[in-house]
Amino acid sequence: MQPEDLPHLPEQGGAQQLLRALPPDLFFAEPLFDALPDVVFFVKDAQARYVLVNKTLVARCGLREKSALLGRTPTDVFASRFGATYLAQDESVLSTGSEIHDQLELHLYPNRDPGWCLTHKIPLRDAGGRIIGLAGISRDLAMPDKKHPVYQRIAAAAHFIQEHYDQNVQFTELAALASLSVSQIERYFKKIFYLSPRQMLVKARLEAATRMLAGDTSITDVAIACGYHDHSAFSRQFKATVGVTPTEYREMLRKV
Repeated sequence: MQPEDLPHLPEQGGAQQLLRALPPDLFFAEPLFDALPDVVFFVKDAQARYVLVNKTLVARCGLREKSALLGRTPTDVFASRFGATYLAQDESVLSTGSEIHDQLELHLYPNRDPGWCLTHKIPLRDAGGRIIGLAGISRDLAMPDKKHPVYQRIAAAAHFIQEHYDQNVQFTELAALASLSVSQIERYFKKIFYLSPRQMLVKARLEAATRMLAGDTSITDVAIACGYHDHSAFSRQFKATVGVTPTEYREMLRKV
């Protein structure tokens, strides 16, 4: 796909300039991303404004056309608290050149249904090495690979996490339960569940927390019930994964 093939892109924000500076065949796979309902794909310029998006992202923003996203930043598109978190993430990539891999995130879709995904973001550079934008995907967590030879053993360890997320689960316990080494547990968890044991523990804890936040339990009690003995640690983990604090999440639920 060539820049001249994208007349709908706004000149404002340097969208056309960004496309001209990048290799001409970089976005040949855009139609393939459009065909993936479980993958969000985007390219942003140096000001974190959308330059390219796929249909999945458009739909999950509650929009109908790609043009409704182009030239806008996350704070223009998402609820203010979520948008600010996504923008800060973008700005870190753009300013430092750091990459984000396998960032476990809980997204809220327009109908308020939660969905877990793994997010990846990388900086885009011109021929001189200058950062001129970023590209990223957020992939919905897939169903576990039940055909894997050690699935039953890993599933038993995963079930232990689900049943004991309120405790200080040790990976040595999981390894012993599955009759595997700690390094094997880590490797097989990622192969079968696409998550590390730590990510699965975080997911189990925060899933429980989001359910409890729909009620009237105090934030401190929610933290303790979900295995966090430090209120601030719970809030930091919740915001890093969900994008808002537990209090903000509860307020959003009550507005529905």
